Amino acid sequence: MLKIGVLGLQGAVREHIRSIEACEAEGIVVKTVDQLTDLDGLIIPGGESTTMRRLIDKYHFMGPLKEFAASGKPMFGTCAGLILLAKNLVGYDQSHLGLLDVTVERNSFGRQKDSFEAELMITGVGEDFVGVFIRAPHIVEVGEDVEILSKHNGRIVAARQGQFLGCSFHPELTNDHRMTQLFINMVKESK
Repeated sequence: MLKIGVLGLQGAVREHIRSIEACEAEGIVVKTVDQLTDLDGLIIPGGESTTMRRLIDKYHFMGPLKEFAASGKPMFGTCAGLILLAKNLVGYDQSHLGLLDVTVERNSFGRQKDSFEAELMITGVGEDFVGVFIRAPHIVEVGEDVEILSKHNGRIVAARQGQFLGCSFHPELTNDHRMTQLFINMVKESK
């Protein structure tokens, strides 16, 4: 059985575990660096990117996460996780992990009160996927090797580059597990 980790420092961790298990893989809440070794893939969940970065630094995850990526294992960033994966951030000199060749703008759909749901067409997933947008970022531009998977009102909200997958919305907050399944299929392909 595939072992999919969810970085368990902050954010929608339990919901991702539920979605992973619905796709018949083993979901593991990752709280220590040592746990990364046994995983086939890793999800960096939504939450608060600044808080998550502080905790990544506090618990010495930065180097091991970059090593995990360098080993070729797939990583999926949702909402704040997308911000952490991105190579460039609008208005910031420095990225976090800098793995996915995209430029991301934080909170680009507004504040918490501006949260919304939208039906999306996602390449590799299908139509009528309900994206839950909560203080969501969006992808402003992509590098040449990046495949745009979905847009909402002209803004890029999902993209893939090789082993990296990122989206602006929270796929784990619905009972539609197709986005998680897309990631699990990427993990299967990588093995």
